[in-house]
Amino acid sequence: MGHTCSLGGIPKEHSGCLTDGTVTLTINRLFVAVSRVVGMDTVAVACFDGFDELDAIGPYEVFQNAARFGASWDVTLRSVRESDTVTASHGLRVEPDGSLADVTLDLLVVAGGGWNDRSEAGVWTETERGELPGAVAAAHDRGATIAGVCTGGMVLSRAGLLDGRPAVTHGGAIEDLRATDATVVDARVVDDGDVLTCGGVTSGLDLAVHLVERQWGADVAAAVCEEMEYEPRGDIFSGDSV
Repeated sequence: MGHTCSLGGIPKEHSGCLTDGTVTLTINRLFVAVSRVVGMDTVAVACFDGFDELDAIGPYEVFQNAARFGASWDVTLRSVRESDTVTASHGLRVEPDGSLADVTLDLLVVAGGGWNDRSEAGVWTETERGELPGAVAAAHDRGATIAGVCTGGMVLSRAGLLDGRPAVTHGGAIEDLRATDATVVDARVVDDGDVLTCGGVTSGLDLAVHLVERQWGADVAAAVCEEMEYEPRGDIFSGDSV
C-alpha cells in the first residue's frame, strides 16, 4: 500500500515526501497563489570594502535557499555606492547586483567587519563616512526591516535605529554598544520587530533562519536547515515591539 502524507490538509500531490510518508517540504498551489497576491519581497545584503564574508554570504545563502523552497524573495547583494567590485575583509571579491540607491527594500541586512580593529576598510570607516548609516536610516524610513549582523549592528546604532531598543553585537564591540542608547541584551539574536541584531559572525546564520521562519513559516526554515545541514543555536530575544 502506498504512503499518504499531507500538511495542514494540503494533498500529497502538492507536497514533497520521503518514502516513509514524512513531509519534508511543501510548495503548494495555495502558497504560490498567496505569494502572488502579497508580491515579491525585495531583500538586499549590503556589502562594502572590508565587510566580513560570512556576515554577508551566510544570510545570503540562507535567503536564496528559502527562495528555492517557496519564499517569494528577490535576494541581491548591494553596494553602498556604485561599484563594479567590492573586496571583503579576507580578500573575497564580489560583483554587486547594483547599489542600495537602486532599489526600494523590504529587508536590508548589514554585514559587519573592520569595527573592532578600526580598519581602514570596513564598518568603522563606513560609519565615519556616513553614507551607509544614511542609506540604512533612509531604507528604514521607507518601511524596510533592518537587520545588523555582528558589528553591522554598530551601523544601525549610528543610523539611530537602536536608540531605546534591545540589541546585541559582536563581543568585541559590546562596550561600544553599551556606550550608546541601546539596551544590550545577552542573546544570540535580538528581534525587535522592524530592527534585528545578532552577535558575532556565525550568528548571522541564526538571524537569517529566524527571519525565514518568521515570514515564511517553520516548514520553509526547516527545509533550508536540512539543505544546509545547519542547526540554529542560542537564544532569540524578542523585544516589546514584536
